[in-house]
Amino acid sequence: MTIGKKTLAEFIGTFWLVFGGCGSAVLAAKFLTADNANVNLGIGFVGVSFAFGLTVMTMAYAIGHISGCHLNPAVSIGLCVGKRFPASDLVPYIIAQVLGGIAGAGVLYLIASGQPGFSLSGGLASNGYGDHSPGHYSLISALVAEVVLTFMFLMIIFGATDKRAPQGFAPIAIGFGLTLIHLIGIPVSNVSVNPARSTGPALIVGGWALAQLWLFWLAPIVGAILAGLVYNTLFHNEIDELAVVRAESRDVPLNV
Repeated sequence: MTIGKKTLAEFIGTFWLVFGGCGSAVLAAKFLTADNANVNLGIGFVGVSFAFGLTVMTMAYAIGHISGCHLNPAVSIGLCVGKRFPASDLVPYIIAQVLGGIAGAGVLYLIASGQPGFSLSGGLASNGYGDHSPGHYSLISALVAEVVLTFMFLMIIFGATDKRAPQGFAPIAIGFGLTLIHLIGIPVSNVSVNPARSTGPALIVGGWALAQLWLFWLAPIVGAILAGLVYNTLFHNEIDELAVVRAESRDVPLNV
């Protein structure tokens, strides 16, 4: 599989993650009936959490055999550190993921802005801390949460895609893992664990969202690097390292 096809798959997959996940938060998390403002038909935190998990699960089955379905710069970096992904593909993957996230947020904005009274003051599902945290959690709280949640997400990915694990079930474990992460972290930071997911909405909202974006690049990348080091050190699988060597030399796709 050529790098062009793999990065196109990453663009489409990340578009779906941001459009589907953030879209559920912006369009469906709270939905009051027109005739009775006290009746809320929205999906709430639980629904949004499942939406993010389902976007990853569906794309893992759709494009996992093409690009590995990373959809996340932190995942690509973590897998590279853990010797599951060739460094030569890292920059193209990250560019494709960020562009996909921006496109997903852009389409979401076009749809959401068609509602009377729509305002970007709601944040378009941007990640934030302090006054821009759903629960008004501090910068330190958001930083710790994002590092830990990303670390655990990568540990799930490493374990579920290990050649020694039961085959064919990785997308389910990863999708439910991301669901659980959102159930834990939405009140803290709206949950990033993915710099591309954070960048798209932040570029549209601007202001505070862009000013706080640095944390949602730094923390997920730190968590992913730690997971890559830990898994590769403690649970090293020689088959995985050999697969990376072969992929770098012959452009063999790695299914993650």
